[in-house]
Amino acid sequence: MDVRIEDGRVVSIGGSDTNPITQSYICAKVRRYPEHLYGPDRIRFPQVRTGRKGEGHFRRVSWDDALERIASRMKALAASGRAERILPFSYGGSNGYLSQDTTDARLFGRLGASRLARTVCAAPSGAAALGLYGKMAGVALQDYVHAKLIILWGVNPSVSGIHLVPYVLEAQKRGGKLVVVDPRRTRLAEHADLHLAIHPGTDLPVALSIIRWLFENRAVDRQFLARHADGVEELARRAEPWTSEKAGEVARVSRVDIERLAGLYADSSPAAIRCGWGLERNRNGGSAVAAVLALPAIAGKFGIRGGGYTMSNSKAFDLDSLSSARIDAPGASPPATLPREINMNRLGEALLGRAGEPVELLFVYNANPAATIPSQGKVLSGLVRQDLFTVVFDPIFTDTARYADVLLPASTFLEREELVRGYGAFALQESKPVVAPVAESRPNHEVFAELCRRTGVARHGDPETADELTREILGANPSGAQIREAIDTGGIAFPAGNPAPVQFVDVFPKTSDGKIHLVPEELDREAPQGLYRFQPETPDAAFPLALISPASDRTISSTLGELRREAVSLELSPQDAKERGISDGARVRVWNHHGEVLCRARWNVKLRPGVALLPKGLWSHNTDSGTAATALAPDTLTDIGGGACFNDARVQVELRRSQ
Repeated sequence: MDVRIEDGRVVSIGGSDTNPITQSYICAKVRRYPEHLYGPDRIRFPQVRTGRKGEGHFRRVSWDDALERIASRMKALAASGRAERILPFSYGGSNGYLSQDTTDARLFGRLGASRLARTVCAAPSGAAALGLYGKMAGVALQDYVHAKLIILWGVNPSVSGIHLVPYVLEAQKRGGKLVVVDPRRTRLAEHADLHLAIHPGTDLPVALSIIRWLFENRAVDRQFLARHADGVEELARRAEPWTSEKAGEVARVSRVDIERLAGLYADSSPAAIRCGWGLERNRNGGSAVAAVLALPAIAGKFGIRGGGYTMSNSKAFDLDSLSSARIDAPGASPPATLPREINMNRLGEALLGRAGEPVELLFVYNANPAATIPSQGKVLSGLVRQDLFTVVFDPIFTDTARYADVLLPASTFLEREELVRGYGAFALQESKPVVAPVAESRPNHEVFAELCRRTGVARHGDPETADELTREILGANPSGAQIREAIDTGGIAFPAGNPAPVQFVDVFPKTSDGKIHLVPEELDREAPQGLYRFQPETPDAAFPLALISPASDRTISSTLGELRREAVSLELSPQDAKERGISDGARVRVWNHHGEVLCRARWNVKLRPGVALLPKGLWSHNTDSGTAATALAPDTLTDIGGGACFNDARVQVELRRSQ
């Protein structure tokens, strides 16, 4: 980024040409970051609650006072043998390697706090990628220009990965075909050669039917599979029941369109699949991703530039923040039993004491669970518990912050040092602060290091500063010295110095035997009925609409949500709206057994019938009820990976009596 500073304040943000992949531009969301930095919702000082939980009334205290309140609670719980009743809750934020899993992991690990399974996003897809390919690096974004066919499956890069879009458009200019698999007609779907508007949660049978078609039509690369894969015949057996006709019935799309997609894929080389996270957010999510990732192996699309698949590429750099945490003493044996692990998607259950011993101290950072976690009603009910001590450490006064007992002001990535990798792009950069932290905000790693000292778990020689943590993280990697040199000389590093590796030429599966495991045993055991076994939904006439909550062009999950002040509408197809007597702009109630959202309705001709849409990342000020799509989402888990099932929400929509 190029950041313009005037009088010590950020006034504008634009794209930098240091990273050739991003081509000197950034998304519109981040251009508004100065408002995020200096807006009225910025937490500027440590504070403690004065009113009732949820009212949002606080008074300013010193850092010493705030940290001592927190440390004394932690020490008391640990001393009484109740350390597992401490739950650190974090997910993403604008995180790099320094702001998570460093001194924070040290603090909670040495105290013996409960462990958090960070599974709200990418857990099923990550498990599938790990099982099949060992998280092999994917097709570089810039190599999509070479593809003769691009499939965007469950991903909308126009709002959640903008730097892929120019390469897709360039591939089309060169004659490449584009297929989009999505219940909505997204911007790129409007210009696609084929848009497969499947019903939410039916990606698995569609992908299996394509695999079946490839076997049936002898479009399988047997030679490649013999050298590089196992489980071939078992995958074929499990795909066998899924004819294109049967899959089309389940997915509510034409058999002809499924076969057209299969034929395009078989006949095109190079062919690239950008697999997103939309398809994982249902009970079949992990198997769906695994089936999609199996396609390039079955059809022999590897070994050529622009051929294969892409996910996040976040593991392209073999760096691990935990290497700097030093949770265990040197030479110490691992504990016989680890502290309990709590799946973040079931935070509400944990806070309400329905998942073992109740949480007594909740420490929230890099997250906004009141807005983003399934079963919002349970989460909010848990947060108002009077015997729950909640700490929120964040730059912004989020919906979760309203329930805090102690608020701590965190610095943003423009105010602290960070070592950060690209998301999709192969890039690693070291960012330095460009402005002083606003008011009394502090970096994550400094605050957690101080809490280590105050709770008595700090040890001599622990890395604490940004420089020390960076050296530790890079030093634990065999290529750390080369990464350091690349950053120092050019401002950016690429894995093995290669910004665009080719699958099965430059990178290979990271599985134990270097092979593709098309039916990984560990995943097959984990899935309730076995991997690739479709679990159909149980029809409920009372709730006939599938609710999806995709990314928007205004927020990054819920980050920047304080800047989106306007009311947000539930989107319906004109057909579904007319059947319910709902006019465009009418006030509606969308509800199910889990909760309700009161808002306005908006007709969306780009949305397939049978589907309702409420964007993810909404804050309480965006709806009349103060609730979001998470209020309607179950806290059930995906078949593998323990992921969230947001897209399994089934709802009804009705006019509200008072308009």
